[in-house]
Amino acid sequence: MSRLKLLGENIAKYRQKKGWSQEKLSEAVDLSREYIARVENGQKNISLRKLFAIADALEVEFYNLTNFK
Repeated sequence: MSRLKLLGENIAKYRQKKGWSQEKLSEAVDLSREYIARVENGQKNISLRKLFAIADALEVEFYNLTNFK
């Protein structure tokens, strides 16, 4: 599985743990819901700046999103 797909799965996992929809996360980080969906599906490269914003919004450490084990 690609690292982008694994990253997306981690984002989705922590988003769901928080009880947030893709729409709620997109509003929190000022990105479109479609962009969040593409990131979660491993279809979109994401900048570190945006990834840090997602980690902050989800209240998780950055390394949790990039832990692929």
